[in-house]
Amino acid sequence: MKEFTVSPDPEAENLTEKLSGTDQTGGSVSLSVVVERPLTLFLNSQEIVTMMTISDYPEYLALGYLLNQNMLSREDQVTAVDYDDDLDVVVIRTEHETDFEDKLKKKTQTSGCAQGTVFGDVMEQFEDIVLDENAILKTSWIYALSRKINMRPSLYLEAGAIHGCVLCEGDTPLVYMEDVGRHNAIDKIAGYMWRQGISPQNKIFYTTGRLTSEMVIKTVQMQIPIVISRSGFTAWGVDLARQAELTLIGRAKGKRFVCLSGNDRLQYDIDPETVPDEGRRHQRKAAT
Repeated sequence: MKEFTVSPDPEAENLTEKLSGTDQTGGSVSLSVVVERPLTLFLNSQEIVTMMTISDYPEYLALGYLLNQNMLSREDQVTAVDYDDDLDVVVIRTEHETDFEDKLKKKTQTSGCAQGTVFGDVMEQFEDIVLDENAILKTSWIYALSRKINMRPSLYLEAGAIHGCVLCEGDTPLVYMEDVGRHNAIDKIAGYMWRQGISPQNKIFYTTGRLTSEMVIKTVQMQIPIVISRSGFTAWGVDLARQAELTLIGRAKGKRFVCLSGNDRLQYDIDPETVPDEGRRHQRKAAT
């Protein structure tokens, strides 16, 4: 795959709107802000969840959510995906009947910034997944990916208040998705990988968001052995990463990064002092 087969379009209609206001001096300002909308997901005839999202790539978001909730398996046959933009509804139809009434009774509100929700036992398949122990991560790739991703035009740079997730291979960013919640962005990538038949082998997952338990669980369920974040960690996220032997890189900004799990996959092939510092624009957006 080439670089950025899918990438954000900050000029896309309905993703942002211009609002006027005043700044700290009392002067007039015009600001681009992200537009979020509800999207209700049905699996066949059963309503599953309503998500707050920017509503781009609803098919991939719906499929990825169901895959990461273990409501769909990679062997399932999806017969149709119906999206109604006026009603803000997406319906996934499968060849076999589905009924998750019992699972839907057990709800966990996650630490996602847009209040993600998971159902049932979030760990039901986690312990059975074995990640590729032969995968490697060259430190030069971390710096190259950060530079390429953070220089790419995006809603993240244009308006802030949003998270980006990127599927990568080596130092090549492949699929870049954004949303108001990082859990939505990673679900979009999961759905895209499944729909396009992309293998997790040799893949790296990059995110602008925190490395929470939910992000670690979803990355492991996608069978991606390495995750890099510009942000920090939660203790449970680190514990789960160590349990799954997931390589967990956080605080990856400029010359710096921290690895708290799976450092045996790291290959130190570049002197950090040769890496240029980030521009002030990217440092500012990273804190948004």
